[in-house]
Amino acid sequence: MPDKQDYYELLGVTRSSSAEEIKRAYRKKALEFHPDKNKSSDAEKVFKQINEAYEVLSDSKKRQTYDQFGHAAFDPASGFGGFSKGQTYRQGPFSYTYSSGGSPFGFGAEDLGGFSDPFEIFESFFGQGGGFGRRGPSKPHYSLKVDFMDAVRGGEVTVVISGKERKIKVPAGADDGTRVRYQDFDVSFDVKPHPVFRRDGNDIVSELKIPMVDAVLGRDIEVETVESPVKIRIRPGTQSNTLIRLKDKGVPFLNRRGRGDHYVRIIVEIPERLTSRQRELMEEFRTN
Repeated sequence: MPDKQDYYELLGVTRSSSAEEIKRAYRKKALEFHPDKNKSSDAEKVFKQINEAYEVLSDSKKRQTYDQFGHAAFDPASGFGGFSKGQTYRQGPFSYTYSSGGSPFGFGAEDLGGFSDPFEIFESFFGQGGGFGRRGPSKPHYSLKVDFMDAVRGGEVTVVISGKERKIKVPAGADDGTRVRYQDFDVSFDVKPHPVFRRDGNDIVSELKIPMVDAVLGRDIEVETVESPVKIRIRPGTQSNTLIRLKDKGVPFLNRRGRGDHYVRIIVEIPERLTSRQRELMEEFRTN
């Protein structure tokens, strides 16, 4: 695939861009080059390339593979190999597993160059209507504010639309802008922020403040995740801003199996006041 343009360049982002930055860049580019809006001769070609780029860069596993091997990783003729199914290693209390699932990179052979319809990706963001010719007549559209945990786990919200009580199902993994189509109207979700968890794509980030002594000596601590509490190990000598990864403890992927990870950022708290004895011990520690 020597003539393929770099996916990051296509979307106008860098390799260090976050999932949210990539999503925003995709929205902008997709609107700009949609063939029903952009009448240039190469609009549809560029539109498909943009969606191909987004399909790879929005998937953390595909993105990691692309960063390492480039376009060749998705070319069945390239003959990539070398990973055995189910390779696992341990780091601290967590297991990390790389499973090929029949292909070298953890996704099926249909993913190696077989990208989905770009118009379906576009509609998953923008829904029907909007003046584009590929979609049918517009329908009423409602924005529904939902709780963070309902969006993560899935839930049901009762609303009144046109005088009728309707039960709206929130699919697990829903995010801001996720759209659900009904026969006579569409609903998109506006997810409320959470006091503890911050979402980054399908990953969850939270902070854990620990006393300095726990950072120095180490300790097992229980932390909350979006599903259930998990015990993590603070290693002796842990530094502030250390990230601990909890594999598969993040947000479920929408409309497919699997889920993201949960990252716990350790914040070491330094005491502002010390007792005389504590100060004495710290001075003794410093001289040693």
